[in-house]
Amino acid sequence: MLLDYRVLEREYLLAISRALTAELDLGDVLRIIVRAAVELVSGQAGIIALTDPVDEKFRVAAVYGIPPEHIRHFEPLLRGLPYREGAEHEAVPELTRQMTELALEADLGLTQAIRLPMLSGDSVVGMIYVFQSGSYRFRSDAASLLRNFADQAAIAVKNARLYEAVIAEKQRLDAILEQSADGVMILDAHLQITVFNKALSRMTGWRAQDAIGRTHDEVFRWARLETEMDLDLALANGWPLPHAAPLYVEGLLRRPDGSPVSLGITYAPLMDSNNRMTDIIANVRDLTRYREEQELQKTFISVVSHELKTPVSIIKGYAGTLRRDEAEWPPEVLNEYLAVIEEEADRLTDLIDQLLEASRLQSGTFQLETGDVWLPELVHNVTRKFSSQTDIHTFRVQFPDSFPIIQGDERRLTQVLNNLISNAIKYSPDGGEIVVTGSVQREHVLLSVSDPGIGIPEHQKDRIFQKFSRLDNALSRRTEGTGLGLYLTKAIVEAHDGRIWFGENENGRPGTTFTFCLPRDERSQEED
Repeated sequence: MLLDYRVLEREYLLAISRALTAELDLGDVLRIIVRAAVELVSGQAGIIALTDPVDEKFRVAAVYGIPPEHIRHFEPLLRGLPYREGAEHEAVPELTRQMTELALEADLGLTQAIRLPMLSGDSVVGMIYVFQSGSYRFRSDAASLLRNFADQAAIAVKNARLYEAVIAEKQRLDAILEQSADGVMILDAHLQITVFNKALSRMTGWRAQDAIGRTHDEVFRWARLETEMDLDLALANGWPLPHAAPLYVEGLLRRPDGSPVSLGITYAPLMDSNNRMTDIIANVRDLTRYREEQELQKTFISVVSHELKTPVSIIKGYAGTLRRDEAEWPPEVLNEYLAVIEEEADRLTDLIDQLLEASRLQSGTFQLETGDVWLPELVHNVTRKFSSQTDIHTFRVQFPDSFPIIQGDERRLTQVLNNLISNAIKYSPDGGEIVVTGSVQREHVLLSVSDPGIGIPEHQKDRIFQKFSRLDNALSRRTEGTGLGLYLTKAIVEAHDGRIWFGENENGRPGTTFTFCLPRDERSQEED
């Protein structure tokens, strides 16, 4: 009979070992261990306390045979008992003392206990406590039997913890990849997509669930390449060799909806110990904004070169004419030439001021010098100035008598009016009436400039306030301008906590109306 009992024990231990080997969830592993430990020695209850190297605590991690209503007695050990890694032997006696006291306090009749450490090398993974009740006694070989089992349990706990760490690290890396601002894609050795993050979905227009499982070429179809080769051509030419540098490919990609996007992709190969490529990690960046900035820089250089050259050439020409020794200029010609020089110098100054303002905006040093401003007076001054510069345009100014004084930067608000009225003249080549209207609301004042001009094409409306943007038509190509006026106008209005917009003229009249609103100060609101 004793032999049969030993055989049954060995079979039970073998079954438990298989169960522990097959299970990697730490909670399930601990439940198997504590139950098996109690059943191996015919005990009444069992508890496992594990070490936690992160916060350096011994903490109850699994319980068996203790009714739920009595678990509260073990609450102090659920919170943990301090220990130092490598010096667990100093904390184990206190752990055992508390464990015994709490078992008695639970009034479960637990009278005996066996404790066994779960060891992994020289470090203590945790402690197993098995309790017996009443007058029952543990069998003489119980400790020896549990000791062998505890070694296997320690290995199972360590494996489960390693698995937990691997899963946690994978989740962390998945989260990093998914939330990365750059597009990230992973290809297997057959160039099938296995990872495709959110940023890449936004760039390419492909949903991750639609892209994963497809080949690289199905998703990345280049409309135009900016580099010498793409991934397929590089692979055909022997890339990657051992210790190969990443491959960079840049070009214009067509999204599924047909819209273009400029992308730069860095392909980095992952090689195994035999120098065979197992995966390719691709880092993808949207270069559309960068390309737009490049185009803006080219436009800036072209426009500024032209705009600077024109007044400088005129100033130089008139000044050179006046310096001719053989000529004696009558006063009226002299005044006319000097007036032209002065006018072109003013144009040059305005251009430089616009460029400086744009630079201040970009660098974040744009500031307002605020004070009392009465817009009707500013409008009359600006329209009076422009009236002397055009023979085919007239101005009508409409403001209510009760129009309030606001707080603002007078110089820059004058610049706003200059830009709006200058544009109204420039884009009304056949002349006509330009109307400037002011109105008052409870919290804002509004000012509108309406012209009888050519209007704004629908496809260009979204770029009116962009830097260096000008209407793309025959008229704009004949007229002067840097494309900075409305960009600066919008910035100045918004710096005053205001807003600017535009639309077609009312009643179907040709032309455009630009309107901006500025906040009223509290004093003028109270006066209402």
